[in-house]
Amino acid sequence: MARAWVWLREDVWEIRFRRYVALTLVAVLVGLGIWGGRTVTKEDRSCAPGVTRPEGSDECVGVSWTTYAFGRPQFADTVQAINRENDRLKPGSYVTVALLEPFTATDADNLGDVLHELQGAYLAQYQANHDSNDQTPKIRLVLANPGATGTYWEQTVDRLERMTKSRDRLRAVTGVGMSTDNNKLAVKELTRRGIPVIGSSITADDLANGQHGKDPFPGLARVSPTNTDEARALASFAKVSARKAFLVYDKPGDPYTRTLQTSFAKLLKGSPYGAQPFTPPADRSQEGTTANTFRQITHVVCDTADSMTTIFFAGRHTQLRQFINALGDRGCQDRSFTLLTGDEGSYLTGDKALHRGALQRHLTVRYTALAHPDAWAKDTAKTGGSAADTETLNGMLRSATGEPIGPIGPISLDDGQLIIAYDAMQLAVQGIREATADGQQAPALADVGNQWTLVKGSQRVPGASGWICLDNHGNPYDKAVPVVELTPQGTSRFVKIAWPEEKPPAKECLPPS
Repeated sequence: MARAWVWLREDVWEIRFRRYVALTLVAVLVGLGIWGGRTVTKEDRSCAPGVTRPEGSDECVGVSWTTYAFGRPQFADTVQAINRENDRLKPGSYVTVALLEPFTATDADNLGDVLHELQGAYLAQYQANHDSNDQTPKIRLVLANPGATGTYWEQTVDRLERMTKSRDRLRAVTGVGMSTDNNKLAVKELTRRGIPVIGSSITADDLANGQHGKDPFPGLARVSPTNTDEARALASFAKVSARKAFLVYDKPGDPYTRTLQTSFAKLLKGSPYGAQPFTPPADRSQEGTTANTFRQITHVVCDTADSMTTIFFAGRHTQLRQFINALGDRGCQDRSFTLLTGDEGSYLTGDKALHRGALQRHLTVRYTALAHPDAWAKDTAKTGGSAADTETLNGMLRSATGEPIGPIGPISLDDGQLIIAYDAMQLAVQGIREATADGQQAPALADVGNQWTLVKGSQRVPGASGWICLDNHGNPYDKAVPVVELTPQGTSRFVKIAWPEEKPPAKECLPPS
């Protein structure tokens, strides 16, 4: 019996051992991705270093520092130029600035906007590294993509924050692009985490500090006026009577259209006509069915008294184009109208779906641009900007057709985006360098955002779009607002510089309390 018991124990031990070996082998095979005679591999969702495709999406989002152009060939030349400039920088000599834009946008107008902002930011980077008497730190530029509509802003913000704590030494984010709800969330989170942000073309009042005495975005600076300031400048230029004007607006709107509507509504207080809403798709770059709505709105326009000659439009560029096309086919062709809108009008200069013939049917379209290449040609304002400041950028553009600066692809200044992005990067560079103490290689992150209250007087940024003098909330004071007219040829014609304060700032450019 004793021997049988020993054999039984040995058999049980052997069975347990074999099971253990088998289970261990299975675990190893699964860990290696090999089981059942085939190899099971985890899907590779990377697009490039720092850039991945989120689960359930084909978009490549994140932060890129290589020659990766997010699958958009029109960006390739500029991205390669940025990569060459970054490669010239010695380790430890630079800090990083990220350009936050929807690099995977699909709408042609948005892609043109992004290209021009990319070009402008790069030219300012190159100028900072080569034409500033060897000031330090040098500037490295990377590209941050939150997705075509900003859906993946959280993932991108997380990566940007990690870069503030690594040898990347990220010290500012510029760009941001349009005033959308997702971009508002991204700016809110970036600034909550202490990362300074310089908005280039955001104009929504609720994407600015200082509204109702509050600063919800600590560390945010902007180089473009708010929608309220644009509307005030437009009013001082146009001298429109509320009794002769009509408002068409996006309902429910986004941060840009809502604040533009509010600003226009204040100008039209006392108008005998109720404002006319329209409802576009959630993605306002899409056509939707609003063209049908606009056809009906033109009947309302024609039903107004002959004394009504001005239409204010608070909407995005796709809907603006649809409305202009509809007005071209309106029934009251014998009446003349002037349509006034915000800076989204700048997109129409490259919009092939615009019916240019509409602009030859007693219809004038004017908008407030963020910048225009002809704004300072005659230097008539005396203060608030100068032809010399714009010539600095123009000189770089003439040299950007080949190395060492370029090539950077086709250049267009009509929409103002290249100019305004150049100025935003200039502000970022000034904030970074002024915040860098003697003997330091890089400034503290918080010190960069603290610089914005000092950008005034002799420390203003001499922008190509006009002087950038910031108030204590990081907003530009009495910034030059070019009023531009859309021509039947699809180009923009500079009309006049308008001012939120009805006149240029004093030569000291010190915002009042």
